[in-house]
Amino acid sequence: MAKVGGCLFRIGYFLYTRTRIGYYYHRHDVAKAKEKYGVSSGHTVIHPVEYGSLQIIPIPMALDNYAYLIVDTQSKVAVVVDPGDPEPVESVLNEMNITPEAVLITHKHWDHSGGNSQMKNHYRGIRIYGGIHDDVPDVTHNVTDHDVLEFGRLRFHVVFTPGHTEGHVVYVLDGSPFGAPDSMFSGDHLFLSGCGRMFEMKASVMLRSLDKISQMNPNTLIWPGHEYAKENLEFACHLEPNNKAAQRKRAWVNQRRQEKLCTCPSTIQEELTYNPFLRTKEESVLLSIGVLSGDTFTVPSDEVRARALTEIRELKDNFKYLL
Repeated sequence: MAKVGGCLFRIGYFLYTRTRIGYYYHRHDVAKAKEKYGVSSGHTVIHPVEYGSLQIIPIPMALDNYAYLIVDTQSKVAVVVDPGDPEPVESVLNEMNITPEAVLITHKHWDHSGGNSQMKNHYRGIRIYGGIHDDVPDVTHNVTDHDVLEFGRLRFHVVFTPGHTEGHVVYVLDGSPFGAPDSMFSGDHLFLSGCGRMFEMKASVMLRSLDKISQMNPNTLIWPGHEYAKENLEFACHLEPNNKAAQRKRAWVNQRRQEKLCTCPSTIQEELTYNPFLRTKEESVLLSIGVLSGDTFTVPSDEVRARALTEIRELKDNFKYLL
């Protein structure tokens, strides 16, 4: 990929996000994934996660994406998050004999929003939600920070998280009606041991959005938009070679991926121990990237942390994986 901010990147990114060329590029990626994994399979084995009568199903799509089906099994109320490829989502819905009430979109990129049109055509009256600042295709309802969306007992809080895109949002499901932890569907804002590239906003904006997440309930479950855990943890261990939490998580993730099993959810509390993009206050991270100067460590300013975030992002983008 061309360097973010460069001329070639700006042209390509405009074509991807603002024209149908991006949609056709996305469909090409979906077709490649079906060649690689098979039409009825995917990059990960589908395995529902249950918390009482709450069921969360990560649905693999494309080369490494996840959509999510969230179901109240008691009432059969269901919501879908980020169905970039509607076909595997509809396959699961048909198998469960469930009709979704709504689609929640984290951001405009086609690998997350590319199924909106087909979902709207197949499910009459379905509501499609997306951030008001992100120009998400085929949206019926715009959302903004602090909005609350209720579908029976499924209650989602909208959190505005600009950084990856100008209008990115995450959706936090209230787990209390089910006796479950809260669940954050984080799109491309936060991954297991990673975060999204800053395509549209400055590092200072992304930093504020990441800090907002860091301050949530530490037991909040994180359901990201991509299966990037293995690569991300390789980088985290490279950056902090003495981080035992990162080493333990990497070993667990490697075992899971050998069996094609999903690596999510993690928790905010976990991520704070090994995700370098959430650790820009940590001395070990700042020393590793050469941001610290002097022998005495003091809590870094937001300006220093934004500079650190930029440096970590560049190091991550250039990191060569030996997988």
